[in-house]
Amino acid sequence: MEYSLTDNNLMIINHTEVDEILKGKNVGYQLVNAAVEYARAKHLKIFPICPFANAVMKKKKTEYADVLRR
Repeated sequence: MEYSLTDNNLMIINHTEVDEILKGKNVGYQLVNAAVEYARAKHLKIFPICPFANAVMKKKKTEYADVLRR
């Protein structure tokens, strides 16, 4: 996962990618979930530019609402 942190407590997820051998094993989801847990611990909001991370965040919008930047 490629991300950047801004001065205003924002985590921007730019890209999420897993090796071909790991595809279909929920590794991408685990990466996004780890980012969410990190954001919660550090009191950050997440802005998912990455299409995959954005799709996961939207799918789990109720679960991740506390960290998703609106």
